[in-house]
Amino acid sequence: MATNSKNQRGASKVVRSVSTGRIYISATFNNTIVTVTDEKGNVVAWSTTGTSGFTGSRKSTPYAATVTIEDAVDKARMMGMRQADLYIKGPGPGRDAALRVIKNSGIALTMIADVTPIPHNGTKARKMRHG
Repeated sequence: MATNSKNQRGASKVVRSVSTGRIYISATFNNTIVTVTDEKGNVVAWSTTGTSGFTGSRKSTPYAATVTIEDAVDKARMMGMRQADLYIKGPGPGRDAALRVIKNSGIALTMIADVTPIPHNGTKARKMRHG
């Protein structure tokens, strides 16, 4: 069995050059998930508050969201990203932090969209209480 000198397993990492893309931020009450994609939708970089080292109730803080977004945006900038569309979903503490971090990061935002799902009629109401 022939092994290479570095004892690597699996596929080697391919460094891509991406100049424009999309940033998706899902800000829930418990977590903030950031995904950076190219124009076709292929994931370039991602980060969550858990991978940034926060656990428990600290995951749901604006500071944790700030660190997470900085991490994902830095990875994207290393690949050459200069401008992006921003899609924000959810009511969490990461919403305001996201805009602040990305505006100061040097990536030009061409569009900001709020894609939070809003129910048109909602679920059926609970059965009435008797008594």
